[in-house]
Amino acid sequence: MSLAGKQCKPCTGGVPALKGEELAQLQAQLQGWQVVGGHHLQKMFAFPDFRAALAFVNRVGELAEREGHHPDLYLAWGRVEAKIWTHKIDGLTESDFILAAKIDTVFEI
Repeated sequence: MSLAGKQCKPCTGGVPALKGEELAQLQAQLQGWQVVGGHHLQKMFAFPDFRAALAFVNRVGELAEREGHHPDLYLAWGRVEAKIWTHKIDGLTESDFILAAKIDTVFEI
């Protein structure tokens, strides 16, 4: 099953953050997302204007609420930067990659 077809799972802590080969395998399933310092995922999305960028942020916000997993979003004229990590463990879990894949499907709309 693709990452976008999976559901995010709430993290209650006490699990190790993904590292090494696990990160590489999950990152290979995403387009354009960077793993930064083994800590978080990051991607920049470009838009023709502020209104389109804002509409994307609102769609991602609805997605995040459905998934129960929330990215950090930075909105500027013509661009949105997304950062994702699991705050409970201060690192990456599979749910972060699932959310990234789902955000990409929102961008394609």
